[in-house]
Amino acid sequence: MNPRRAPPRQVRIIGGQWKRTLLPVVDAEGLRPTPDRVRETAFNWLDHLLERDWSGQRCLDLFAGSGALGFEAASRGAASVLMVEALPIACKALQATRDKLDAAQVEIRRADATSLLSSLSGPYELVFLDPPYGMQLLPSLLPSCRRLLAPGGLVYAESDQSFAAGTADWLSGWSPVRQGKAGAVHFALLALMSPNPFRA
Repeated sequence: MNPRRAPPRQVRIIGGQWKRTLLPVVDAEGLRPTPDRVRETAFNWLDHLLERDWSGQRCLDLFAGSGALGFEAASRGAASVLMVEALPIACKALQATRDKLDAAQVEIRRADATSLLSSLSGPYELVFLDPPYGMQLLPSLLPSCRRLLAPGGLVYAESDQSFAAGTADWLSGWSPVRQGKAGAVHFALLALMSPNPFRA
């Protein structure tokens, strides 16, 4: 059996006003930052769909971890980003990064994402959903995201399982707008199955 691969100590913001800024990655069980290659692909998709105009995007980053997804969105001009993270040590690192960047549009909330979801009201144009793979949380989290999405909103999700249509019952009612795979990581932009202005 291969030993658990240690997470990188830092990840880098890829684009926007804080491009190349390094984000610390704390050493904590289950913390697995989105790989740079995957994040670059996902944000290229989003840049294309949004025509590089992030100004009206309200984002929710559940299981924020290193903040790589949320800070990337803020760097590109998102109107607001709510980061939710349960680990105190990770929250402390997120707060330090927010203060360093003077990122007033970023709110950090220490909470269990699965418990907090029911009390959030939204709406959000974009929800980042990257829970620990081993907990298999996507089937229970995606239904809660339905009511939080603004019309035409998207969920970015990562999993160790495919997002291809028909591969999982828990994807019922969702349509992959874009999807990809890098190594063992499956990732996709998901839209509710209804008329969507972002559909290509």
